[in-house]
Amino acid sequence: MDVIGWIFIGLLAGAVARLIMPGRDPGGCIVTMLLGIGGALLAGYVGRLAGFYGPDESAGFIAAILGSIVILAVYRGFAARR
Repeated sequence: MDVIGWIFIGLLAGAVARLIMPGRDPGGCIVTMLLGIGGALLAGYVGRLAGFYGPDESAGFIAAILGSIVILAVYRGFAARR
């Protein structure tokens, strides 16, 4: 059930990140979902390192959106170089 939750939160976080950072991206819905899941995982990892979350806690939705924005910006940077 956790994986389905990650996918759902990742899809929402990726969609919100795309709305916040409009522009042309070389990816579709699947890429958006993967970036959102990656952003949620990044936010959880950085939050644990910073001491915001405990070992059994996951990142919140706002943190997942911020992580998705960071990953989307990095993705656009790499995609623009091609």
